Amino acid sequence: MFDALQDRLGGILDRLTRRGALTEGDVAEAMREVRRALLEADVALEVARSFVDKVKERAVGVEVVKSVTPGQMVVKIVHDELVAMLGSDAQGISLAAAAPVPILMVGLQGSGKTTSTAKIAKRLTTREKRKVLMASLDTRRPAAMEQLATLGKQTEVATLPIVAGQTAVQIAKRAMEAGRLGGYDVVLLDTAGRTTLDDALMAEVVEVKKAVNPHEVLLVADALTGQDAVTTARAFDAALGITGLVLTRLDGDGRGGAALSMRAVTGKPIKLVGVGERFDQVDEFDPRRVANRILGQGDVVALVEKAAASIDAEQAQKAAERMRKGQFDLNDLKGQLSQMQKLGGMSGVMSMMPGVANLKKQMAGANIDESVFKRQAAIIDSMTKDERRNPDILKASRKKRIAAGSGSKVEDVNKLLKMHRQMADMMKMMGKAGKSGRGPLAGLGAALGFGGAAPQIPPEAMEELKQGKMPQGLPPGFPGGGGIPPTFPGLGAGPKLPGLGGFPGLGKKK
Repeated sequence: MFDALQDRLGGILDRLTRRGALTEGDVAEAMREVRRALLEADVALEVARSFVDKVKERAVGVEVVKSVTPGQMVVKIVHDELVAMLGSDAQGISLAAAAPVPILMVGLQGSGKTTSTAKIAKRLTTREKRKVLMASLDTRRPAAMEQLATLGKQTEVATLPIVAGQTAVQIAKRAMEAGRLGGYDVVLLDTAGRTTLDDALMAEVVEVKKAVNPHEVLLVADALTGQDAVTTARAFDAALGITGLVLTRLDGDGRGGAALSMRAVTGKPIKLVGVGERFDQVDEFDPRRVANRILGQGDVVALVEKAAASIDAEQAQKAAERMRKGQFDLNDLKGQLSQMQKLGGMSGVMSMMPGVANLKKQMAGANIDESVFKRQAAIIDSMTKDERRNPDILKASRKKRIAAGSGSKVEDVNKLLKMHRQMADMMKMMGKAGKSGRGPLAGLGAALGFGGAAPQIPPEAMEELKQGKMPQGLPPGFPGGGGIPPTFPGLGAGPKLPGLGGFPGLGKKK
């Protein structure tokens, strides 16, 4: 979502940091470019102008003049103001009210409101351990109620039974009564939407709000709609007094201006963001971490959380034990390939690492084909149990059979086996280093070459990570923590990228 803005701002700020002393003219020129970059990213004019004015006021002040590195101080000021514009602190959904807590979901048709309702319900049931009831108040759109009922079955969240002929207000009241009688903690009310703003839409949601007095009024907006989303946010806030925003499709290829503008024009926090199609792909919005990523500083905390959530602790522990013993067969390799895919592939991991903006450009230029993970897994699946455990028995005839079974070539099988040998040697080294106390962090799991269960990061280091800093107290093996660097499995002899070395087995797109 923010790639274009990240590239523009990164280039502007890089030029500042390469200079020595900064004049007021240097800052003014840079701020003009920053404003242009924000406008091109669909940020509202008033928001872009206010942002630049605040940065410029601080950047030509005493704190920059007296700084040893003026350019870096300007970068810090831009970061701080970006965080302030996005909302400073993360604010999740508030449930501090008597049960059942009514939450009203509003927004235009097509913004992803119904799907977001199901995602939020799933999040509340799995992470917050709350008993949730969903109810569709959309009596106009064909099959809208049936859609929510279907999503309820898929997410295993209860939905209010459909009664034909009731108005939105009547359904809302019935949902709250069912919530009280059923002992539910939260009732999510999915209201009707329109393709455009109109008086009938607003009148209906206002009546529903009066009837149930919701604790939260969440506006669901599509992050790809640009300035229209800002107009929508203003209108709904004026009519309902929304308490927060939910942005959908933040994983899309839009320019990101809506995310930067809506918080500023409404003064209401962005609480959750949709980052994928799966029901578990809705995250709490953290302004500091988003600012870090926009400025190319990565999001190591998100990487840690994603790894901890996607790695099976029991299997990771077994993998770590095998690694300590110097054992690494093709079953282990397949496990690493699977873990890497769960983390979003190499590009997904690299996007959350600090200082990778230039690296991402080189990766894009190298035309890297990450579907190699799936092809390599298919080759391993075409092997027998004995062949996976003991790759040395794979001779010419077996390789031909495996290639035919996986729809690949014998040379692809040979590449995979070569990569496995290289990784097996590396795992033996890591196992020995682990015994000597210098080994990989038993934490980020096999997918990152660390092996083990959830990462154990000292509290003081985690606090620095949340502040956008790269702490010194990270354990060996963690990015920036010294010791054995993390590995990216399945990525061997391909292009050389600075700081990453070679990636065996990673091909180019054809």
